[in-house]
Amino acid sequence: MKIHEYQAKEILRQFGVPVPRGHAAFTVQEAVEAAQKLGGPVWVVKAQIHAGGRGKGGGVKLGRSMDEVKSLAEEILGMQLVTHQTGPVGQKVRRLLVEEGADIKKEYYVAALTDRATQRVAMMASSEGGMDIEEVAHATPEKILRVIIDPALGLTDEQAQTLVAGIGVPEASQAQARDVLQKLYKCYMATDASLAEINPLILEGGGGIKALDAKFDFDANSLFRHPEIVAYRDLDEEDAAEVEASKFDLAYISLDGNIGCLVNGAGLAMATMDTIKLFGGSPANFLDVGGGATAEKVTEAFKIMLKNPEVKGILVNIFGGIMKCDTIAEGVIAACKAVNLSVPLVVRMKGTNEDLGKKMLAESGLPIIAADSMAEAATKIVAAVA
Repeated sequence: MKIHEYQAKEILRQFGVPVPRGHAAFTVQEAVEAAQKLGGPVWVVKAQIHAGGRGKGGGVKLGRSMDEVKSLAEEILGMQLVTHQTGPVGQKVRRLLVEEGADIKKEYYVAALTDRATQRVAMMASSEGGMDIEEVAHATPEKILRVIIDPALGLTDEQAQTLVAGIGVPEASQAQARDVLQKLYKCYMATDASLAEINPLILEGGGGIKALDAKFDFDANSLFRHPEIVAYRDLDEEDAAEVEASKFDLAYISLDGNIGCLVNGAGLAMATMDTIKLFGGSPANFLDVGGGATAEKVTEAFKIMLKNPEVKGILVNIFGGIMKCDTIAEGVIAACKAVNLSVPLVVRMKGTNEDLGKKMLAESGLPIIAADSMAEAATKIVAAVA
């Protein structure tokens, strides 16, 4: 789960990380009122979407008067903001963050994230913070420093010092920078985040250290422990089909192809998509109905897949273990009738009650194409949508 910048800063503030003063705004009038509350000679009007690159896309601008703040809010609020992370369609801006201006002397990058190689948390830092950190990582990876954190010790003073000195924080500001890194780690752990990023972390003209922007990703499996974080969820920023799928406990991710996939088990779902690609097709989604699928869940899965106008055929690939093949067959038959299925459907079943499931499909009177192997199923669905 992702959250907005202003929400990320609320969390950082709770853990003692210095952040600029600012207020969220949902209307132009609220943006002007936010600037009036903040006072000062300059304000930053920032689009709030779940994507990076907002500055380059025109979603972050400076206002030097109330009239400018109003004009910028009118310009940004409601715009379809296109960045390198949104894709060509972009994302509609529905929220703004209005902040006080900052005296930026130097920008750094810091982040705590899960390191799969070591199965521990890594803290990364770079002297090259700002909008082009992805390019820095690609072109000059040596400018990104990393330490691996022992969970029994946390981010130690020595490790924090290695990072802040390594990225060139002036000696007079290093104590505060170390403190910020250690608080960021504590925040990461306490919230069950998978990523806690500050970019940029700035050195102010007076020597202070402050988080000018922030990004969090949270482990969805831990959200039951954090209702306060769940409350931050913005469904407008998520794929509508994925939101709908989550209501029925379906693991669904939209993709670019034209073959809908309904599979039980994440590993088999990945293998199914690979097999479709191998035989020249392109999957339209990842969809794992899980081990406890019911006829209702299968029907909802079909409805979700078919809401995608690009779907020209569906492949159902089931291994009957905990989930019995006859139960899936019942669900497939009910789904086909409920949605008045008009695209080709290939079904491959193996495992518990396989023969019964196949018999039910064969006697349903529906134009279902049967297959015995993954290769045969992929071949048939690719041919059917060609």
